[in-house]
Amino acid sequence: MQFGVISTANIADKAVVPAIRDSDHEVRAVASRSPDAVADFADRHDIPETYDSYEALLDADVDAVYNPLPNALHAEWTKRAADAGLHVLCEKPLASDVEEAVEVVGYCADAGVTLMEAFMYQYHPRTVRALDVAREELGDLRHVHAAFNFPLREGPDVRLDPDLAGGALMDVGCYAVSAARQFLGEPALADASTHDHRDCGVDTEIAGALEFDGGATATVEASFETRELQTYRVEGTEGWLEARDAYNPDGGETVLRWGTGEKTVEETFDDVDQYRLEVEHFAASVEAGRDPLTDGEEAVANMRAIDALYEAAATGETIPL
Repeated sequence: MQFGVISTANIADKAVVPAIRDSDHEVRAVASRSPDAVADFADRHDIPETYDSYEALLDADVDAVYNPLPNALHAEWTKRAADAGLHVLCEKPLASDVEEAVEVVGYCADAGVTLMEAFMYQYHPRTVRALDVAREELGDLRHVHAAFNFPLREGPDVRLDPDLAGGALMDVGCYAVSAARQFLGEPALADASTHDHRDCGVDTEIAGALEFDGGATATVEASFETRELQTYRVEGTEGWLEARDAYNPDGGETVLRWGTGEKTVEETFDDVDQYRLEVEHFAASVEAGRDPLTDGEEAVANMRAIDALYEAAATGETIPL
């Protein structure tokens, strides 16, 4: 598969473009509104074609577009790629809110292109195994706690810009919401509180609670203000499991710990490039004409929960989904 990359975003530079190059696929073109940035990016990654506008890249000889633009631009440029007949691997979250996500998913379906949200952690073998353990060993699942916190540097940042759909929940809390949903299904009620420590117009910390049919619960947290923490822990009637460095492990082996009764198990997983696994899943889904794991329906469901948490924080009320 020949990819075009819209922008020289850090996630493209450090993770996804190297993952594509390490797969059986190729980055053929990259676009940026900065001529210097795109030239440097293409030189470092040995990309043969550069464009000084996103529009121009859509006319390149590529099969698919990787879209790592700021959140508020995901929907627009995903739809424009669909207009060009290009499949789209779009960074999370797919859109700025659930209404926009529904529109984008329908638009891509009408255009006949594959749309996949880039939730790379779902393609890691540890995540796959954790879901299996939860289903097979832990009995009735009653609670999940999921968190993704890290200290965001001071200064201007698209993640702190309300006009670009920034915020801790949108940037990293979406992983915690996703994890809770993978284990427990779709929430019925949401409560949350947020705080803007930097007076920037977006949440820089959020603590949320989700309730599910049957009474299961989840707590989710995200922060730009505290030390690095990536985790989920699942509690069931028959046991528990937990993962640290849960969403974006920094190389090396990863561990899944779980237990039932008096037994505690520690499973170790070899270092893998989950971004490469994500890319390969996307390309295989396109080739087979099937929906990917993190498809548009999944993106809409996650966005619906995110919207409910924001509404709960804004109103101080419990929000039904």
